Amino acid sequence: MSDSGFIDPPTGTERARRRRRTEPDIERGVSVIREHLRTMPAAPGVYRMLDEDGDVLYVGKARSLKKRVVNYTHPAKLPNRIFRMISETTRMEVVTTHTEVEALLLESNLIKRLKPRYNVLLRDDKSFPHILMTGDHVYPQIVKHRGARSRKGDYFGPFASAGAVNRTIAALQRAFLLRNCTDSVFSARTRPCLQYQIKRCSAPCVGFVEQAEYAELVDEARRFLTGRSHDVQQQLAVKMQEAAEALEFETAAIYRNRIRALTAIQAHQDINVDGIEEADVIALHSEGGHTCIQVFFFRAGSNFGNRAYFPSHDKETEDGDVLSAFLGQFYDDKPPPRLILVSHPVPEASLMAEALSTRAGRKVELLAPQRGSKRKLMEHATLNAREALGRRMAESASQRRLLEGVAQVFGLEATPDRVEVYDNSHTGGTNSVGGMIVAGPEGFIKSAYRKFNIRNVDDGAQDVRVDQLEAGDDYAMMRQVLIRRFARALKEDPERKSGTWPDLVLIDGGAAHLAIAHEVFAELGIDDLPVASIAKGPDRDAGRERFFMADREPFMLERRDPVLYFLQRLRDEAHRFAIETHRARRTKALGGNPLDEISGIGARRKKALLHHFGSARGVARAGLADLNAVDGISTAVAKRVYDFFHEDG
Repeated sequence: MSDSGFIDPPTGTERARRRRRTEPDIERGVSVIREHLRTMPAAPGVYRMLDEDGDVLYVGKARSLKKRVVNYTHPAKLPNRIFRMISETTRMEVVTTHTEVEALLLESNLIKRLKPRYNVLLRDDKSFPHILMTGDHVYPQIVKHRGARSRKGDYFGPFASAGAVNRTIAALQRAFLLRNCTDSVFSARTRPCLQYQIKRCSAPCVGFVEQAEYAELVDEARRFLTGRSHDVQQQLAVKMQEAAEALEFETAAIYRNRIRALTAIQAHQDINVDGIEEADVIALHSEGGHTCIQVFFFRAGSNFGNRAYFPSHDKETEDGDVLSAFLGQFYDDKPPPRLILVSHPVPEASLMAEALSTRAGRKVELLAPQRGSKRKLMEHATLNAREALGRRMAESASQRRLLEGVAQVFGLEATPDRVEVYDNSHTGGTNSVGGMIVAGPEGFIKSAYRKFNIRNVDDGAQDVRVDQLEAGDDYAMMRQVLIRRFARALKEDPERKSGTWPDLVLIDGGAAHLAIAHEVFAELGIDDLPVASIAKGPDRDAGRERFFMADREPFMLERRDPVLYFLQRLRDEAHRFAIETHRARRTKALGGNPLDEISGIGARRKKALLHHFGSARGVARAGLADLNAVDGISTAVAKRVYDFFHEDG
């Protein structure tokens, strides 16, 4: 089962892992369940099935635990997935609840937290950004917000992405001239900042706008975000006309620009449907045992964007069951809207609606539209789900072919499901870090990336094997990284059942780096992990990389071999991750601004760059010509700044 949510047929590596486990026993599993049935109550609740290691296999809920669980004692009538689950069951745990609604809520929470192997899983659920208009200051601030709503104020959202929030806030600033600076910055200002100069703030910090006038701007923004955008735009149009008739053309131009900013927000909202004020539109499309679920967010009558999900489930699971499991987990940590439109009928829909209403503290309607504008909206969302799944499956097939090529190149027994790539980065031996990136059949698995802050002997660490190294010793750094990574893996998952052990270890380096890896694995007693190293060609020429493996002469691949490009991409991603991690550590050690690290950039030039580009990030993204255009920045200094942010390592 991949982290992206796809379930592929087991590879040779996976089959070998399964053979190392105790063979399942269906008679034992049924006997365990019957034993628990003797004391199981006929009450609502949640049951958990566990394997011999205590890992949760499945979480289920029931109106009557006894009546539900007794079905598992007749496995011949059950699907293959449930048959396998019963075979692996060695123990059960039961929690009773007052009502079936409570059982459903508890089931969703446990599935999301425990991630049982045989449940439908929403693996890539992330928090959604909101817009916060603060309510704890006389001049409210408008900012992007994630997480708990602990600060006083009005929250608008959710938005599908941070980009959608950033665009909306930027447009709202142009339309309503509201501040986005922190309270501490606000209280310390003695003159207007850059936001005022570019007409995105009315400068309340220095009294350029009266409190009552600013409060009116806040009220207009609040009305716009709560769905009364047409009224706000009409009022601004009237004011613009009045200013023009009074020959106050500069004032009229300000109102015109504000109207344009509001129009820009609406232009990004793609589709809007009359009668949809607050709703989530959830559409499912499945194909070949894979599923995509698209969620469109409508708030205050406006479309706040959409996001695609690829839940993990068995290929035998019905679409309605996948959708039901998705709803329970998706709304486990976020308030549901008043209306949820779904593409497929959901089993026990009334129970799900009651559970969501309980979670929201108000009525939530769950509806599968059959006709009218809501049905057309659902068809649009379903089309998006189908197209997203098609793209994902195409990418997956291409990635799988490349991994098959990797298996051939390195002589692996089976196509690798997990490739780990390692690289180090430092500056003169200081702030040294190691980076590990992970790739699989669905591409880069960024949630599995790891960074290693290199511990020097004078850092107070105890393990001599790991920590005695001299500054800048790249081989000792790699040794430390590999020991820490695999010593922990041996401790946490010695049986290799969690899917976090690699099928191939790739080191950025040459024969000496490969030797270090073999020494580490020999010391840890690991003798079955394929490992290789990749070294840049002469003059760091891409396409002339040499590969090293034990008991094999160094070799190269054809320049146009797709597998070579793929391996270069893996190496470059590890390189990028290590450099970015090192730079972040280096910046933190210096107290903040990366410009402080560039020789020849003193206070005056730093100020000029920050004023011109707005932030250090803006400087980092600037081109050479843009840097050279800044007052006080010569061609040589511009080149130095550019090279710093675009260094090769």
